[in-house]
Amino acid sequence: MATIYEVPADKLNEILAEALKKTEEFKMPEWASFVKTSVARARPPQERDWWYKRVASILRQIYIRGIVGVNRLRLRYGGKKNRGAKPEEFRKGGGKIVRTILRQAEKAGFVEKVEGKKKGRQLTKKGLEFINKIAEKIKGEGKS
Repeated sequence: MATIYEVPADKLNEILAEALKKTEEFKMPEWASFVKTSVARARPPQERDWWYKRVASILRQIYIRGIVGVNRLRLRYGGKKNRGAKPEEFRKGGGKIVRTILRQAEKAGFVEKVEGKKKGRQLTKKGLEFINKIAEKIKGEGKS
């Protein structure tokens, strides 16, 4: 059985995003085409399916890190803000986007909330199987 560590990340995110488009729980909200993904960005994303690519990326991050909270993901998707003549500073990514994606993933049954010593969300068995199935498909394509 293949895992995501055995396949290229860019290929995994691309194919995972295509698979997520077919899942009815993951829909791009109407406001998503107008918002910036971070304070550090100048404009909203130009790609039509950026939402699904972000969902795929977040699911991959949860797979790699185990239990992940919204703040950790905001740090992951932040960037350096251009402040004119002043030096650049790091700014976190948008929390609304991350929270909405995590809610959609919970509704789909891919992630679940975890309480205890470490709070956040982790992949469910269904989510692990979904991602590993796609990784297996990519690994199988590479052999032929």
